[in-house]
Amino acid sequence: MKAASIGDLLREWRARRHLSQMALAMEADISQRHLSCIESGKAAPSREMVLRLAGRLDVPLRERNAMLVAAGFAPLYAERPLHDPAMAPALRAVEAVLQGHEPWPALAVDRHWQLLAANRVLPMLLSGAEPGLLAPPVNVLRLSLHPQGLAPRILNLAQWRAHLLERLRLQILATGDAVLVELLKELQDYPGPAPLAEDADTGAWGGIAVPLRLATPVGPLSLLSTTTVFGTPRDVTLAELALEAFYPADEATAERLRRLAAEST
Repeated sequence: MKAASIGDLLREWRARRHLSQMALAMEADISQRHLSCIESGKAAPSREMVLRLAGRLDVPLRERNAMLVAAGFAPLYAERPLHDPAMAPALRAVEAVLQGHEPWPALAVDRHWQLLAANRVLPMLLSGAEPGLLAPPVNVLRLSLHPQGLAPRILNLAQWRAHLLERLRLQILATGDAVLVELLKELQDYPGPAPLAEDADTGAWGGIAVPLRLATPVGPLSLLSTTTVFGTPRDVTLAELALEAFYPADEATAERLRRLAAEST
């Protein structure tokens, strides 16, 4: 298969962002004619122009590297495993955030939702899942929605499933990642209850959040989640890393999580 040219990639990302040539040219402060020549292969963009256009298109760092290579330049953004010695400061920051969130559960995932790190509270919530789903690399979405994973213990499975699938669809729209497309197909094929318009929890939160209601040995938990990303990463791994932090949605959940954390120590 012929490798995509810089023009091919620009057209692809412009279409994904629903921008006309004119709109992108205005955003990048260049003429539409110049952009047209780049997309058609009649003009070769400079390295700076590739980065300018990629920035206006909000292209992820991994794909910016691909655009640079397609235009004949070396990749700009490094990609190192989180446990690489050069990433030690970032790893310490991640671990500090995860541990500082205790006694509430928190985890870090990569762009494909594979578990990279977690605090000591998270494993306490995963009991009963099929061991194969807990073998590294653990995919958090697969573990959550698989019928042999957490799904049987999620008390509002219809709402939580719809919430996770919508997040995944939005991520696919933003990145165009083929692995995520296949993951979405897999998750959609899992058996699950029909989605409901609204449940009591969703209504109580005014539509701004979907709590995860999870049955546990210490009683049901109602959890709200937030996502944190690095602000201005220069490394592909950091750009694709997300911290998922869960908070108790009620005092009963807070007390049960404190009890779990105390028992673990």
